[in-house]
Amino acid sequence: MLLVWLLVISSGCTAAPHDATPPSPQQEPQSTELPAVVERAAPAVVTVSAGQSTGSGVTYRDNIVLTNAHVVGESSQVEITFADATRTPGQVLATDIVTDLAVVRTERTGLPPIHYRQELPLPGETVIAIGSPLGFENTVTAGIVSGLHREIPGSARQTQALVDLIQTDASISPGNSGGALLNTRGEVVGINNAYIRPITGATSIGFAIPTSTAVDVADQLLEHGRAVHPYLGVSLGQVTPAIDTALGLPVDHGAIVLSVDPRGPSEAAGIQPGDVIVTFADRPVRTVEDLLALMRGVEPDQRVQMTVIRQNQEKQLAITIGENPG
Repeated sequence: MLLVWLLVISSGCTAAPHDATPPSPQQEPQSTELPAVVERAAPAVVTVSAGQSTGSGVTYRDNIVLTNAHVVGESSQVEITFADATRTPGQVLATDIVTDLAVVRTERTGLPPIHYRQELPLPGETVIAIGSPLGFENTVTAGIVSGLHREIPGSARQTQALVDLIQTDASISPGNSGGALLNTRGEVVGINNAYIRPITGATSIGFAIPTSTAVDVADQLLEHGRAVHPYLGVSLGQVTPAIDTALGLPVDHGAIVLSVDPRGPSEAAGIQPGDVIVTFADRPVRTVEDLLALMRGVEPDQRVQMTVIRQNQEKQLAITIGENPG
């Protein structure tokens, strides 16, 4: 179940927060800069309280806070606590469940500014997570970027929210959701989103939504009240060795089409249940998450070439991307 991986934002959570990851020898020259980075950036990170749930947020505009949709839930009103301990009501303006992002307007204006860097950080780059894990406000942990274009295992079958993420070993715990992942210049490179629980055997595996995605969606939410996402109109599954053997497929990877939405873009393109998508927009597709990540790079009404395997034969199809109906 996806809920195994999601951050559970609840005052009743009893899991202990992770310790901050100690800097490695390679990181030592940068570590002396971290206190100054935190001092500059911390005022822009807030605590978001929605009923009994508590998460984090980052100032986005003069009176706008960016956070996760699962932090605010169904609430239309939340409470924002700032680094100086002052509190103000916040109105949830819009949410986007596809990317798990939300924008909140605060009664307080003149919020501390912070720069959102839209270029992806590099694997191995030092990063800092600031948030309110388990209610401990302005908690700071540090680590490195462990990988890019990651996904929560199995999440693509249930949601598009937890794919194409930044993976980090900076400790992320319940309550960090919506907080800032910073580089050593104090720029936001991601919005902390989820972690894999230690009960699964994982150690310091956390995830953040890249800033480029966060900024694009936040601007759409503020301007239009909703975000537009590309749409294929299919239900997908992962090709596994068992499926490969059972169906006699000539490939052991790809995204298999389980069903096709009537009158959707895929049906119009001639895609059929049982087709295995192996390329999309001239890029290889080995997993369902690969395909969803590639979808982030296209727009509704754009025409894209794709390759499918059907009855052991390769077919080239062209699809006009639709708009996710929500």
